Amino acid sequence: MTFWKRVGKTLLRIGQVLVIFIGFGATWTFARWITSAIYRKAEPPYSDYVMDLLNVVLGVLLFFVIVFLLSLLLRPHQLKMLNAIIDGIRRIAKGDFTVRLEGFERLREFETIVNSINEMAGALGQMETMRQDFISNVSHEIQSPLTSIRGFARALRRADLSPEKRNHYLEIIESESRRLSQMSDNLLKLSSLEADRGSLQTNRFRLDRQLQNVVLACEPQWLAKNIQIQLDVSKLEVEGAEDLLSQVWLNLLHNCIKFTPEGGEIGVSLMTQEDKAVVTVTDNGIGISEPDLVHIFERFYKADKSRTRSSGGSGLGLSIVKKIVDIHEGEINVTSEFGKGSCFRVAIPFRWKP
Repeated sequence: MTFWKRVGKTLLRIGQVLVIFIGFGATWTFARWITSAIYRKAEPPYSDYVMDLLNVVLGVLLFFVIVFLLSLLLRPHQLKMLNAIIDGIRRIAKGDFTVRLEGFERLREFETIVNSINEMAGALGQMETMRQDFISNVSHEIQSPLTSIRGFARALRRADLSPEKRNHYLEIIESESRRLSQMSDNLLKLSSLEADRGSLQTNRFRLDRQLQNVVLACEPQWLAKNIQIQLDVSKLEVEGAEDLLSQVWLNLLHNCIKFTPEGGEIGVSLMTQEDKAVVTVTDNGIGISEPDLVHIFERFYKADKSRTRSSGGSGLGLSIVKKIVDIHEGEINVTSEFGKGSCFRVAIPFRWKP
């Protein structure tokens, strides 16, 4: 809320209080005028104190009568506004998230409700767009390997197919099946991370040892491309979900290996910064263009679509990395220059409890 909006609301409340005091004063004055006119014709049997008390009571009664009459006059307008709000809620319930309630700015009693409804409609609209994009992306990603499997399975029916061709087609079918299986596993992992954060098991472990183990686990991949690995880690203990953090480093390292050319270099370092452990994974591979950097952690997004498809990628690895880092209340960012390599920096707290 801006400063001037707060000032406006404060002045509005002050004005309402002044209106109430002026209204009481006006009705009390009118009541006193009435009783004075009566007492001029008939001698009052009471003391001045009792007469003043009667004037106050009569003034209060007049004030509430006037308020009641005004409310009756304004009731049709209030009902119209209330019906507009109910109609908007019903439209949202039917799936119309374009609803925007307007014209309630001067009705403070409805303003908060209307703003909340508009915010809810906007958030639901964004979720619906994300859901549709997700379904579209999943359908597209699944369709590609299924088309390959169907096409090569049909080709295997040919009687004149040589054994070499047959084995080649079978290898492609097996590879595409693995890609489908990996995509399914990744989608299930993303779903479980989003739905069941409270049941994550945490423990205290040596992060430097975990990074060393991940590099060793990927040794066949980086040796096959003759990639040099520079590992710079020092002893450091952290508390978190050990299995999930291992998945982060595996995904980042696999990503770097995939896009680093033969004879390239990859660096993995670990350092401390205030109360956080900072892991940096760098490579001198093909890099990421500036327009792609904004979307790099989105589901199914591929900066190099032709290359990731040929490598069996689904565009989910970095989405999983981002989700795990967010769960640990950490942060991840990437800097890259197209054609010169990328640098992923992950910072997570030393101690974290879900």
